[in-house]
Amino acid sequence: MPRLHYAQLRYLSIILLAWLAVFFLTRSLLLISHLVDADVTVSNLLGLYAVGLVYDLSFLLYAAIPLTLYLSLCPRWLWQRRWHPRLLLGVAALSLFVMLFIAVAEWLFWDEFGVRFNFIAVDYLVYSKEVVDNILESYPIYPLLALLAILAIGLTMALLRPLRAALEAPRLPPLRATYALIMLALLVGLCGGLVGQDAPRGLGGNTYQRELASNGPYQFFAAFRNNELDYQQFYATLPEPAVASLLRQEVTEPNARFIGSDPQDLRRAIDNPGQPRKLNLVLVTIESLSAKYLGSFGNGQGLTPNLDALRPQSLAFTRFYATGTRTDRGLEAITLSIPPTPGRSIVKRIGRESGYASLGQQLGAQGYDSVFLYGGRGYFDNMNAFFGGNGYRIVDQSNVPESEMTFQNAWGMADEDLYRQALKVADADHVAGKPFFLQLMTTSNHRPYTYPDGRIDIPSGEGREGAVKYTDHAIGQFLAAAKGKPWFANTLFVFVADHTAGSAGKEDLPLANYHIPLFIYAPEHIEPGEFHEVASQIDLAPTLLGLLNMDYVSTFFGRNLLREDRAPGRALVGNYQHLGLFDGDSLAILSPRQGMRHHDDALSLSRESLVDSNDPLLRRDIAYYQGASHAFRKRLIAWHPEDQPDHQLSQR
Repeated sequence: MPRLHYAQLRYLSIILLAWLAVFFLTRSLLLISHLVDADVTVSNLLGLYAVGLVYDLSFLLYAAIPLTLYLSLCPRWLWQRRWHPRLLLGVAALSLFVMLFIAVAEWLFWDEFGVRFNFIAVDYLVYSKEVVDNILESYPIYPLLALLAILAIGLTMALLRPLRAALEAPRLPPLRATYALIMLALLVGLCGGLVGQDAPRGLGGNTYQRELASNGPYQFFAAFRNNELDYQQFYATLPEPAVASLLRQEVTEPNARFIGSDPQDLRRAIDNPGQPRKLNLVLVTIESLSAKYLGSFGNGQGLTPNLDALRPQSLAFTRFYATGTRTDRGLEAITLSIPPTPGRSIVKRIGRESGYASLGQQLGAQGYDSVFLYGGRGYFDNMNAFFGGNGYRIVDQSNVPESEMTFQNAWGMADEDLYRQALKVADADHVAGKPFFLQLMTTSNHRPYTYPDGRIDIPSGEGREGAVKYTDHAIGQFLAAAKGKPWFANTLFVFVADHTAGSAGKEDLPLANYHIPLFIYAPEHIEPGEFHEVASQIDLAPTLLGLLNMDYVSTFFGRNLLREDRAPGRALVGNYQHLGLFDGDSLAILSPRQGMRHHDDALSLSRESLVDSNDPLLRRDIAYYQGASHAFRKRLIAWHPEDQPDHQLSQR
């Protein structure tokens, strides 16, 4: 076994021990910041640090490969150059800077999302312009980088003597260097086989404990590698006939006739009663608007006077849930009415994001102008490709004149500017005699929480509360302007959030953190009231088409919530790994490695138990997600214009 008196091993060990020390301190500071939520005892505290050490060492095995190769293969003539020790001291200083930078980045990421690096961090790397702009507007980044550089230099100076002593030691002989590389390769292979994104953390239990036991950089690369998860490989399954039967029970309605040849194909002809109503539709998807911020849901800060005044004038849904934790998940559910399949959302599956039977396609087939309006640049989250390939035309920041934007930040134009664009499109369609469907996605309620000055009594950039109040202010302005338009009386207005402001909690799927508002407002057509049954975003599209009395061929997994003969309520919720079905009391959760759990009293005590596929709620859960993954893979949710009722009539 090579001993540490050799130069390469001593030098490498100093750097790796420094990284381990930073990982330990990072984990400890994150633990202290959530000590109550983590609910640690002496025994699980030791386990947390032991598992954390496994993850830390696993990451360092991978991270050390380039430097180990260089140190082992560096020829003697290069090693003996006078400048070479200074180069390696510089590498050590750079390593310390990167180490400190990652620690600070982890702290900021945890502060916003309550988890270690995951898919969100991967997306932030991909969409670097918006993210960099957001960071620059949210934090004093340049002074922070300067401080980290000073600390890295200071630590390098503190380690100067052991580093120089290491570099002056005898070099590892070539044969032993070869043995060291073989050993490293074996350890990396063993690590890859035993340590995964979830192992050895396990499933269930306290989410904070599992996240704290993780290693942020390791989780980042694991999420980058596993951005799609094959349902059949990783999750509990049922026989296909059972899935087909359960799914059809879930979506069947007296006015629906199944027409698909695949037993799991939910394609069905929907015959909505009554005369079709060619009402305009304005669907506003609001960034990060948790129900808990609205006064009408119990918030006492006075942040949402306009939405609170709108609620008694609307059809309000009081137990409505987001399907996921990101904007793309909300858009996927609202537009395609499909559960959140594991891994990336369909919106971001580049090359496979288009050609589906979306809400925009359905309305476009009925003569509507289906338009997606976004306050930012629609390449973010692949939104332009998704909406452009699924029946919408696009209006985003890139095709709005600068003169028509009063304010911009890292994420795009202010909400009030987006609403002015919506009014402009609606006016043009009305003049052309064309019904319109406008699907908006706002941006102002997002860090750095900046907005035009003088609009509300909270200064711009001071936090989420100000952004929520400005978001509400812009909605009030929009509705006031719309009421003066000739098309107002003939329009349905829908206000819904894409997801909540934060979904982290003690559990994998903390249901209270998925609760969002949904208001449908049309004084001439919708009687105000409150809908108290459980529902989620996948139910919105069929409900809206039902309100329009529209006949169509549906591939939706959701239901028309307003039918008197509707089935009992349920909500589909998930994140990129854990997939849940909530029936109003209990929550079933599917997890990778065939994990199956059942939570009783899910909104309160949330008593967790391990179950198998005989559990009735768990079977329904499997059917939804196994069926949705099958439907995506086999393109059973594709748009077939020839199936639509109007097309069939025109062919006769």
